[in-house]
Amino acid sequence: MRSRSGTELPGAPVHADDVIEGVRGSVEAGLVPGAVVGVRHRGATSLAAVGTTRPDGDTPLRPDAVVRLSSNTKPLIAALAMRLVADGAFALDEPVDRLLPELAERRVLRRLDVSLGDPARDTVPAERPITVEDLLTMRMGFGVVTEGPCPTLDRAAALGLGFGPPDPHGPPAPDEWIARLATLPLLDQPGRAWRYELSAAVLGVLVARADGRPLGDLLAERLLAPLGTDATGFVADPARLVPAFGRDQDGALVDVDGVTDSRWLTPPAFPDGRAGLVGTAEDLLRFAGMLLDGGAGILDPAAVAAMTTDRLTPAQRAAPAAAPFLDGGGWGLGIGVVDSPAGPRYGWAGGLGTLWYSWPRHDLAAVLLTQVLPPAGPVFEAFTRTIEDGLVR
Repeated sequence: MRSRSGTELPGAPVHADDVIEGVRGSVEAGLVPGAVVGVRHRGATSLAAVGTTRPDGDTPLRPDAVVRLSSNTKPLIAALAMRLVADGAFALDEPVDRLLPELAERRVLRRLDVSLGDPARDTVPAERPITVEDLLTMRMGFGVVTEGPCPTLDRAAALGLGFGPPDPHGPPAPDEWIARLATLPLLDQPGRAWRYELSAAVLGVLVARADGRPLGDLLAERLLAPLGTDATGFVADPARLVPAFGRDQDGALVDVDGVTDSRWLTPPAFPDGRAGLVGTAEDLLRFAGMLLDGGAGILDPAAVAAMTTDRLTPAQRAAPAAAPFLDGGGWGLGIGVVDSPAGPRYGWAGGLGTLWYSWPRHDLAAVLLTQVLPPAGPVFEAFTRTIEDGLVR
């Protein structure tokens, strides 16, 4: 068997049934109540599930379960943005000012730990505007701070800009959200540092304004419908949605979001490009397969290559704000990239326990869906190790 590039593909086909065995022990140990695995290898898709929907229940978790995708939302919104780039709606190197005038003429904190008093004393002018590419590469100058106290980030959380676990009904509507963000200075000069999360929310507002429609409608027409993904969106089907859990101080699983009372059952005021989508393993594999197929007529192959190629400098990857998230890898346009024992891989994880990776050299994409916040690291590790051990044999 040969890949699309003509290179020989080693080894036997990988099937979801094989991968599910790799995570079964973690499920039986109670780290998660259940897990869904999906694999698309050499064009063939397989799905498997193990465990139950609740730690105290006996309802089997089904392979077609709808889950909260959390940060696996980010790559889909990035792909939508690349579709609009191809349409000429905006350019990667274009300042966001035309579509987001609220973010023009930014000022930047002199130090992260300063309590903003006099803007003229505590900030400096931005050296250049924020660009669309800055949003896609998470270098707009605002995001999660890991270096120490940051009163400006505390203020962002108090303004309801959505720092914390995904909550579809937390932030205000897009125009108000951007207006509140605009009251804050940037934390870094645009393009200088990688900071997680907020850039993807800004990107969602930008693409919706560029088209003049709500983000959910635009995403459905331009990306989800062409992919044939019928369960992905900002509102969940309660017949297929499964509950989500967190951990108490003793490590026991406790309810975070249910089914009949889920916060994902009604349209959100702010369709969040960071973490707002729900979906299924099959849907996420359709998206991953589109990228493996060079865009499959939905994206240009050059756009896929740009999305899946690291854009960061070594210093940006190793910085305190980036290293805990990237874990030695890099970042393309809305997607994490890393060199693995099985060759280059790209993808991303979600804070509610979802994980997607693709190994293009092997024409393989795989997803793992659980619903525990924070994600169970041993489950992620078992999933990835099972696949890569099979690929490098």
